[in-house]
Amino acid sequence: MVAEAVEVLCGQRLCSAQFGIPDPKSDAVLPEPDSVSIDFVSIPDLVVESSSTKFTPTIRSGSHTDIGPRRSNEDEHIRIDNLSNQSELYTWPLPTSFYAIFDGHGGSEAALYLKNHAINLLFTDPDLPQTSTINESFLQKLENSHSKAFLLADKALADECSISDYCGTTALTALILGRHLVVANAGDSRAVLCRKGVAVQMSQDHRPSLLEEKIRVESVGGFIEDGYLNGELAVTRALGDWFMKSPGGFDSGLTGKPDIRRAVLTEDDEFLIIGCDGIWDVMSNQEAVAVVRRELGRCDDPQRCAVELVKCALSRDTSDNITVIVVCFWAAGSGRGQRPRFRCNGLTEEARARLRSLLEGN
Repeated sequence: MVAEAVEVLCGQRLCSAQFGIPDPKSDAVLPEPDSVSIDFVSIPDLVVESSSTKFTPTIRSGSHTDIGPRRSNEDEHIRIDNLSNQSELYTWPLPTSFYAIFDGHGGSEAALYLKNHAINLLFTDPDLPQTSTINESFLQKLENSHSKAFLLADKALADECSISDYCGTTALTALILGRHLVVANAGDSRAVLCRKGVAVQMSQDHRPSLLEEKIRVESVGGFIEDGYLNGELAVTRALGDWFMKSPGGFDSGLTGKPDIRRAVLTEDDEFLIIGCDGIWDVMSNQEAVAVVRRELGRCDDPQRCAVELVKCALSRDTSDNITVIVVCFWAAGSGRGQRPRFRCNGLTEEARARLRSLLEGN
């Protein structure tokens, strides 16, 4: 009936899917698909900044983790909305925010080690300059520094005697410097940007099924067997797992070297979702964006959005631990992500009568 009333008002039927949100009348989770599609809409390495806008994000975030059906939770995460509070770090444009997810396997020790040491590993590079403005030269240095830090972290896990060679972790980090978003990833956690309601994938899942990874693995002497790297691991990039690595870290094809992608945030960007594979194994990028947009419309709280995403994944029988971070780019009360409202003025008497009849059920 509501849809019919909208048709009377606007001359056409409007579907909530057009806005990337579920039916607002329903509190149910999204219907489970027959298979989860990645709906991979990627973003270029660098989105050219528009000179017509001076958008600066207002950062607020929430996170939630759940053990899921596992006996223990091997996930760890970092959520820092204001990295500038770390006095020993660089002077960079504000906001300066940092987020990370470490999805451990073979134990939680590797993921916990990285959580405890990530700030020192990533942000103490003497070759990375302080700056009040961001340019391409600085971003290239930042990428190089992040790549070096991932490999140093990998080596640190090998040197840490308390961590087994059979223990490892994926690693995904997201750094916000003013309007610039930089995502570094090794493994199958994922970062998804909501840009004007559309899910934009900001990281690549490093799995044996990915052709580019299969080619890379085989080129250095590794192999894929039954969907696993060397018949052992479900990912082709990870930190730790030194039973599969030579001191150089490349013989089996397993590497801790990250892929790095970046974007310039604009007024069209609403939020970023960072999640481990426990989310993405049962939910597509666009479905996750729809859940967050719906919850922002209801409560305008990224913490509750993260909780709702985890609940949705649990309802779909995910087989893994689940960890999610939701980072909003707009201040509370801005109305971003809320349901669209329709305004139609100057109705004719005939239209008013039809609308009244529909609403009264006649």
